[in-house]
Amino acid sequence: MKKKGDIKNQMNRMGKDGEPFVFLIDFEMKKAVVTALSESSEKIWFKIPGYSNIPFSTSEKSLLKWKTKPVTFEKYKSGFDLIKQHIFSGDTYLLNYTQPAEIETNLTLDDIFYLSSAKYKILLKNQFVCFSPETFIKIENGKVFSFPMKGTIDAEIENSEKKILEDTKEKAEHNTIVDLIRNDLSLIAENVSVDKFRYLELIKTNQKNLWQVSSQISGDLPKDYCENIGNIIFSQLPAGSVSGAPKKKTVEIIKNAEKYDRGYYTGVFGYFDGKNLDSCVLIRFIENINQQLFYKSGGGITFMSELENEYEELLKKIYVPIV
Repeated sequence: MKKKGDIKNQMNRMGKDGEPFVFLIDFEMKKAVVTALSESSEKIWFKIPGYSNIPFSTSEKSLLKWKTKPVTFEKYKSGFDLIKQHIFSGDTYLLNYTQPAEIETNLTLDDIFYLSSAKYKILLKNQFVCFSPETFIKIENGKVFSFPMKGTIDAEIENSEKKILEDTKEKAEHNTIVDLIRNDLSLIAENVSVDKFRYLELIKTNQKNLWQVSSQISGDLPKDYCENIGNIIFSQLPAGSVSGAPKKKTVEIIKNAEKYDRGYYTGVFGYFDGKNLDSCVLIRFIENINQQLFYKSGGGITFMSELENEYEELLKKIYVPIV
């Protein structure tokens, strides 16, 4: 596996040459796949807005079995309590806390990839499938965009749209992430601004429909951004919405609280066409570990977080967008 510096240099070189490529980077930035677009389907299948490299195939199966065995409340509480101690000590003020859940289904990773409906779909053969609703960064004609996503509610709850937008804890969490992402983009761009603040997107799943809250932030990149595309990507990692703030200390706390390897979960995937780029955060994620499937999910913890509510949010996010 190549080192981070080698990967950045490879991406910069391909960007300078205008060579289309795809990339996959894990949460800890220790594992990465960068491959020419022409060779990408041998390792990674993906479908993003406006482009796909999926070989012509499909699945005729239906979702008939879906059983989950999430982390126990007691184990979740252990990590949650540690995080709260760090919050009250001033070490972190927002931390994305995640845990894996065993799942049983009649579908394979390939089946889920074909059948699921999502903004971004990625399959690393025999390793994981991801059906992500969240953009990491997007580059269009020299402008960079980010769409941090924070806040989830069951769409069937009465007045759910109003409740999620007026919830004090959710509002504070979203404000923190928007501020963090705005600062991150300021490292690489000028004229950074919040274009849209806390808008709702509906996600349909096999269990229930969910409202997700997002914002749009943008900035202007320098003219030579293509030859620095690797530097740009790594300057934004790990993604703020799935780590927290301040980033460095928060990531240290995450390792102690979660006590498992996130791997590619909450890392990023992206496609560069030689000029423009689209990428996503690897959330809504099912991984094959020794022939057992695990669904990794989580949510943001702040000083206002309540244990039972956060545990319920983690469970709520264990779904597949197959209807």
